[in-house]
Amino acid sequence: MADSLSLIIGLGNPGTKYELTRHNAGFLAVDDFADQQHCALKSEKWNGLFCSERIEGQRVILLKPQTFMNKSGESVIRFVHFHNIPLEKILVIHDDLDLAQGKIKVAAKGGAGGHNGIRSLIQHLGSPTFSRLKIGLGRPERDEKGRGVPVDRYVLGNFTDEEISLFNNRLALMHEAISLFLQQGVDKCMNMINGRCD
Repeated sequence: MADSLSLIIGLGNPGTKYELTRHNAGFLAVDDFADQQHCALKSEKWNGLFCSERIEGQRVILLKPQTFMNKSGESVIRFVHFHNIPLEKILVIHDDLDLAQGKIKVAAKGGAGGHNGIRSLIQHLGSPTFSRLKIGLGRPERDEKGRGVPVDRYVLGNFTDEEISLFNNRLALMHEAISLFLQQGVDKCMNMINGRCD
């Protein structure tokens, strides 16, 4: 199993309009990791941009579905079926409203939590038992009457300068998490990563 194929997926929306939006945190993270590995996500197949590389002694596909967030599973399932990738070899990188800004958390499984990309993956994979690397956004602020920016507008809004600076400061931890997942699996990854930026 040492040479089995792993799939690292960054979630987001394609196009320059969405490039620096909060909902594209997964795209930004997987792009940065790919740059570190000198593996540009420029190949196109099954509505996805991807690259294949040997990383941490394993064959790895880095993938950005180009179907828009709520149909991410349509692209992912094609890669999973063609390459016969088991669920335990999948890591999905995505934004999370329920984590504070700048917090990073690894999970072995879970529900969609209102995230349309994760919902699509669960639907197409037929199971919620794939690993996630969650990037905290926090929720938009509300006044005393509960008024504030709607969630959909918040996630599709651009990162502020302060937020992108915090995101960039977490990239090294995200790289470490991906490498740990590839080397030692999700349990070790959770033990080593979770709680590091509380």
